[in-house]
Amino acid sequence: MNTNGKRPVPEVDLSNAAWRKSSRSSGNGACVEVAFVEGIIAMRDSKDTSRPALFFYADEWDAFLEGAADGEFRRP
Repeated sequence: MNTNGKRPVPEVDLSNAAWRKSSRSSGNGACVEVAFVEGIIAMRDSKDTSRPALFFYADEWDAFLEGAADGEFRRP
């Protein structure tokens, strides 16, 4: 496992990951993709998939989705 300074980040094999883009994606390539692998959520840049993915635990992902739904990340 690697560490992100807070919680250990597991080594996740993404070679067979089923990546998904939002159905609201405009198709211009400016999106992110997510994959659910081994109990971890992986997120990557859809226009440059060679870059490393970010990894989130389920509770972190759920907190992000809840905050987005509540408008927590709207611009001031």
